[in-house]
Amino acid sequence: MSHPEHRGTIFVEDAEVLSHVPWPEQQFVLTVRAPKCAARARPGTFAHLTCDTDLPMRRPLSIMRADPEAGTLEFLYKIVGHGLAQLSTRRPGDRLSVMGPIGQPFRAHPERPRTLLIGGGVGIPPMVFFAESLAREAVPWRPVVLMGSEIPFPFKTRPSTLLVDGMPEGVIACLPELDAIGVPSRLASGAGFPGCYEGFVTELGREWLENLDAAAKAEVEVFACGPTPMLKAAAALARAFDLPCQVSLEEYMACAVGGCAGCTVLVQTDEGPAMKRVCVDGPVFDARQVFPDAA
Repeated sequence: MSHPEHRGTIFVEDAEVLSHVPWPEQQFVLTVRAPKCAARARPGTFAHLTCDTDLPMRRPLSIMRADPEAGTLEFLYKIVGHGLAQLSTRRPGDRLSVMGPIGQPFRAHPERPRTLLIGGGVGIPPMVFFAESLAREAVPWRPVVLMGSEIPFPFKTRPSTLLVDGMPEGVIACLPELDAIGVPSRLASGAGFPGCYEGFVTELGREWLENLDAAAKAEVEVFACGPTPMLKAAAALARAFDLPCQVSLEEYMACAVGGCAGCTVLVQTDEGPAMKRVCVDGPVFDARQVFPDAA
């Protein structure tokens, strides 16, 4: 049963699989038709999917795209464990249960239009959703999307046609779909992929920020999603430049609607330390509340 405050905002739908595209290193992009969830999804929210009829426990997946008009949701995931291995066998025409959208979204602030979006690994999907949403808004956002991966990216990279002041020379690989809508993106990896920054994605963020003048830095807000070590590094990066930062946490979940309290994390609030549920109180939190000692 969902938590009372979320009644009427989370839906369970019998979704049809529309496409399921494999990428290297057991990565997949799954598209389903789930119109109620698609109409209400926001960047940073996620859905809880039934992977197989023999598996009672659902799996949480971040939403990479939501198309309210088409009623579709798109997910990027990497096989980790039996559940997602079973999900990877779903084919177009199959049906699976989708519960969502769940959680608190990212929230950008117009006084800081230079949104720095940092995604690592399976933390890439919310950044894509967020960037594309900002591009559709009337506010003159100036997003820069940085994505890091130690395995091949789950899309065909190419040199960007968009210049980004302050980027290191030679760092030119991008996500073409973002480039096409005027949102600059750059990629980082230690695997030596062409056009990528050699190093951690947060290090690329640091080099970019160091090359901004004071006025430009004052317009930056940082958003990050990825593994915990990357989130801590993003929080430390934001603190070093005195920038606000929001992070989306990854956590094991059972119910995903706030009932079991199995995904709680310690958060520093104005009233003192508190245990918050990643599923419904998050997954997006203020970085300083979650990583108060990041430096």
